[in-house]
Amino acid sequence: MIGILDYGAGNITSVAYMLQALNVQFFISHEKKVLEKADKIIFPGVGNASYAMQKIKEYDLTDFILRYSKPFLGICLGMQLLCEHTEEGNTLGLGIIPAKVKKFPPKGIIPHTGWNSVHYQEQIIFKGIPQDADFYFVHSYYVESNPYTIATCMYIIPFCCAVQKDNFWGVQFHPEKSAEYGKKLLQNFVNL
Repeated sequence: MIGILDYGAGNITSVAYMLQALNVQFFISHEKKVLEKADKIIFPGVGNASYAMQKIKEYDLTDFILRYSKPFLGICLGMQLLCEHTEEGNTLGLGIIPAKVKKFPPKGIIPHTGWNSVHYQEQIIFKGIPQDADFYFVHSYYVESNPYTIATCMYIIPFCCAVQKDNFWGVQFHPEKSAEYGKKLLQNFVNL
């Protein structure tokens, strides 16, 4: 059973729809007692970092997430909040990934929106996905390269677009909006 962490993010419906398409059982909640029953958690994200962290604290989920030992996937803002700090609202993140989140330099169109190729270095959640496959992105901030980077992308500058540390994974792109390869990535996560 997958738990979708509900903290007011904008793409919960899309994630739920994709899990339905995969015939995976799931529930949506922000209550610790409910989320503890999940075999895996998806931490989706479309929105503002400061607001999202405020909701995480309001729901008393910080320690729960930090202690969570089963597979955990952060998507977009959900990945960024796994990091130490984001320039968006000068916000402290959860600190699981030792990296900072920075705004793209003003040398191109921001936000980075649309399909872009992803070059991965590990196969666990990218199993069965061609190298440099395209995924769908919508973001103005990026995670800097760090020791837990498992995939990179190029937009204005090269940036980290997937991380993995222990039981925590994060992807900057939206697998729930990335057609067959996004569906495959989510299936790989479900299969962990």
